[in-house]
Amino acid sequence: MRSLTILIPLLVLTAAQPKPDPGRVTARRLNRTEYNYSVHDLLAVNFHPADDFPPDDSGYGFDNIADVLSLSPLLMENYLNAAEQVARMAVFGPSHMQPTVVRYTTPRRGPKSTGVDPGSDDSGLGLASSMHARHKFPVGATYKFIVSLDGVWPGGDRMLRAGVWIDGVLAGSAETAAGTENGKKLEVSAPVTAGEHTISASFLQLFETAGDTVRVSAIEVGGPFDVPSGPSPESLRAVYTCGHLDGRHNPSCARTIVSGLARRAFRRPVTPAETDRLVALVARAQQDGGKFEDGIALAIQAILVSPNFLFRVERTPAGAKTAASVAVAPYELASRLSYFLWSSIPDDDLLSAAAAGTLRKPAVLKAQIVRMLNDPKSSRLAENFAGQWLETRRLESIRPDPQKFPEFDDYLRFSMRRETELFFENIVHQDAPILDFLDGHYSFLNQRLAQLYQVPGVAGPEFRKVDFTRSPPASGPRGGVLTQAGVLTVSSYANRTSVVLRGKWILQELLDAAPPPPPPDVPILDEAAIGKSMSLRQQMEKHRTNPVCASCHSMMDPLGFGLENYNAIGKWRTQDGAFPVDASGKLPGGRTFTGAAELEQVLRAQAPNFATCLTRKLLTYSLGRGVESFDQPTVAAIVRRVALDHYRFSTLIFDIAASPAFQMRRPEPLGARP
Repeated sequence: MRSLTILIPLLVLTAAQPKPDPGRVTARRLNRTEYNYSVHDLLAVNFHPADDFPPDDSGYGFDNIADVLSLSPLLMENYLNAAEQVARMAVFGPSHMQPTVVRYTTPRRGPKSTGVDPGSDDSGLGLASSMHARHKFPVGATYKFIVSLDGVWPGGDRMLRAGVWIDGVLAGSAETAAGTENGKKLEVSAPVTAGEHTISASFLQLFETAGDTVRVSAIEVGGPFDVPSGPSPESLRAVYTCGHLDGRHNPSCARTIVSGLARRAFRRPVTPAETDRLVALVARAQQDGGKFEDGIALAIQAILVSPNFLFRVERTPAGAKTAASVAVAPYELASRLSYFLWSSIPDDDLLSAAAAGTLRKPAVLKAQIVRMLNDPKSSRLAENFAGQWLETRRLESIRPDPQKFPEFDDYLRFSMRRETELFFENIVHQDAPILDFLDGHYSFLNQRLAQLYQVPGVAGPEFRKVDFTRSPPASGPRGGVLTQAGVLTVSSYANRTSVVLRGKWILQELLDAAPPPPPPDVPILDEAAIGKSMSLRQQMEKHRTNPVCASCHSMMDPLGFGLENYNAIGKWRTQDGAFPVDASGKLPGGRTFTGAAELEQVLRAQAPNFATCLTRKLLTYSLGRGVESFDQPTVAAIVRRVALDHYRFSTLIFDIAASPAFQMRRPEPLGARP
């Protein structure tokens, strides 16, 4: 059976290739995600100050690339403000926070069919009349939810009851007399823990009515109220490492506290001079009439605005500047590992291994990686790496045409992204083969996604693992990430599918063979004709008659056509307008296939190419720089070892962490400042 290797040559090591160059990463600023998680893990504060920072630039597909993470005057001002907020939250608690109101709205749409079997779920969250949003709660407290209603409820004299849900759990409900609901508001108060949560509002048991003519038009979130006084127990333990949580501090407490916090924040031992400066800040605050806690808060602010916290700087040892490469220092290696897998500072176990000088030993390194992948913080790898690699992070800004896809709403958007995150997390925690990304016959669904996929037996908002070999979709095959609705949506246009975007996505994200940018003055498709006077396939075949376009489209288009049974939001279809869908493809090497299931077999035959692609993506993300030609021997060696171990995920992570690119670095040129 012929494969795509005629298009995408495998990496092969030869005796003539030079010794691997580990490359060099410039001083690297924490991006917004890393800042939020670092602050949380350092001080146990749960709000996200970096969400208000300017967006981070991206390079090589990721937003943690050192060369593009600049520091503007505005960002420096944000750092100063955030440091004060974080310090006060950690030392004094959130009692100083004033209530605010945030309003979320949804575009007005007419009555529509939801395709939901209401009897299988009395939450109403899957109905078109419900509303969903993501909200960041700065502190655990009581919040008020004001639900605005719109439309007319044909329920006679009965009461209309609406519920507010937090992460799929009913937090409270309220009711109003039925009738014209325009402008009516219902209020629910509920305690919510700090952090980002999905808030939803729905009509409870709306399916008992005659139609879908009433809806939730807005949700207002007000608060916090009844804010607990004082710092949280977690913040107390994180700050007062002297052990005096009752405030009975002795003269040595200031030094113990600031040196411990600085060690974790700077990700290395602190010098006596650094500790002295921080202790002096504590003393100065007390001399100015402040309490001991005021001084600690001032010292924490200084730590959080220090370049030693905001930047990851890897210094070259003295006398090693002329060497071909140098080993990354133990604490720097610990930081590389923690920001790779956790997007945050090293914990005490990692710092202890660095202090003992044992982290570089294969057995110790492997044990640390296994521990870190089993830690809940490894979900950040799914959120940050997978969200950018698979591009599902872009779902936040995707707006499918509401006329063509009326069933697409924020609840479906959240569900799509969560499915892919849970799928990635499962591969991590189960140490499954990375080839499951191509054809794993399972996924994680709630009722909303199950209805889109036509998978029976899934009721309610909770996600659960669904084995497609036991519960096959009634419409069409699903497997791996390629047929997940989120991936299919981000690789489509707002009003239709795109075989070009989907084919490019496969080549770029799965096969490490991104096509070149299109030439200028490429003729566009006749959008009005698609599905009416001409099928999309016919238009693309006409487009490929242009020799300038043919070379790239001969690779992209067949792959994209294999997914044509899925519309622009991932729903199965057999017709595209007036024309039946033709999901067949013929590759330049001559191999033919039809549909997603056979396309998965084509990709499975390219296992080494997929492993190469994923290795390059993970290496880029872990190093904070692009993978260059001198990295090719390292990539090829990792791919060979992973293949020998049945493509296990943990083996890939370990081999990246043990590679020369991860453990070594090229020193700065002579005369350069570290």
